[in-house]
Amino acid sequence: MNNSDLKYKNYVQILKEELQPAMGCTEPIAIAYAAAKAREILGYTPEKVIVEVSLNIVKNVKSVIVPNTNRLKGIGAATAAGIIAGKSEKRLEVISQVTEEEKQKIKEYLLTIPIEVKLAETPFIFDIQMSVVYKDSYVKVRIVNYHTNIVLIEKDGEILYQKEATVSIEDGLSDKKLLNVKDIIDFANSVDIKDIEGIIGEQIECNSRIAEEGLKNSHGANIGSVILSTYGSDVKIRAKAKAAAGSDARMDGCELPVIIISGSGNQGMTASIPVIEYAKELKVSKEKLYRALVISDLVTIHQKTGIGRLSAYCGVICAGAGSGAGIAYLYGGSYKEIAHTIVNALAIVSGIVCDGAKASCAAKIATAVDAGILGYNMYKEGQQFKAGDGIVTKGVEATISNVGKLAKEGMKETEKEIVRIMIGN
Repeated sequence: MNNSDLKYKNYVQILKEELQPAMGCTEPIAIAYAAAKAREILGYTPEKVIVEVSLNIVKNVKSVIVPNTNRLKGIGAATAAGIIAGKSEKRLEVISQVTEEEKQKIKEYLLTIPIEVKLAETPFIFDIQMSVVYKDSYVKVRIVNYHTNIVLIEKDGEILYQKEATVSIEDGLSDKKLLNVKDIIDFANSVDIKDIEGIIGEQIECNSRIAEEGLKNSHGANIGSVILSTYGSDVKIRAKAKAAAGSDARMDGCELPVIIISGSGNQGMTASIPVIEYAKELKVSKEKLYRALVISDLVTIHQKTGIGRLSAYCGVICAGAGSGAGIAYLYGGSYKEIAHTIVNALAIVSGIVCDGAKASCAAKIATAVDAGILGYNMYKEGQQFKAGDGIVTKGVEATISNVGKLAKEGMKETEKEIVRIMIGN
């Protein structure tokens, strides 16, 4: 693929847009971002707050610890953190700089100021509306489709900012319909490393650091440490354990940033850490690792394009298949090996549900990575799942399309039932 081609430029731009730094689980951070922006426009600390959110936001915020809050959880905690200590210019690192005094003020604010949470009646899967009030003044900030996509800022009846939003389109982002596995491999083989070095280098640095933190200290259910102590330490075990350990730390409120993919830190770690670990084992060049990560990242994004940012389908399954593709590339695999790896992995674990961000995400990551590795090893041994085996159909693109339909359309009612179970209704 020539670097003057429109598709080449599009692929580079997709990586720049999707591989972003974030501190903490991205849904509570998006709430904190909306709250910080609303408070800044209001000009005062609100004395009343109403937060209206879609079902998926409820699910992904309920059980995860909000960083820099002394281990508080939930929509109210994320809102209070954004109001008291948020810096909206830092976007998904909005509450990365919080003093000890501010942490105490966040707790006091939660205890003294009413923060009303409502379920939004909305066609958008991702929808956050933050309304803040001080005396006779109010501000509304609305985010839809993805975590930093502000579509409305309103103050005291005046529209300060507004843009159109479409349910089926992520307005303002590159068109991902150009992605396909064959072209992703072509792009990875031909990309000028200078064009992606900064993005991929930061991904390696940030995500490796939080994985090491997850293994070094006690976080969540310590899935990474359990895997290592139970199953040994060969490369396939380390790949699963380190990816899981990053999630152990992140879901436990660790204040280290990660480089996200498709709006998810867990997906970002699942797509990157196993590939990094295999690259160390195989002693490949830095350039080979970068190209393998490009494949893993873009294969993950490609799968998520048909699913959407949030779903009842666990997103790390896509990233596990992506990391399997990246590992296949490290071993010298071409389109055929990579395509079969993806299909095999999806056949194994598609259907694992997303029941929100929490400690068990780490175990799901380990399972997804294992499926990616097994998917590749199956093909090496001359084995594969074939068209007609469940949702598997002829060709990797058609199988990815089937998974998208399953996740986006087929699991809509599953999503509602998951939330009803989680909130006890």
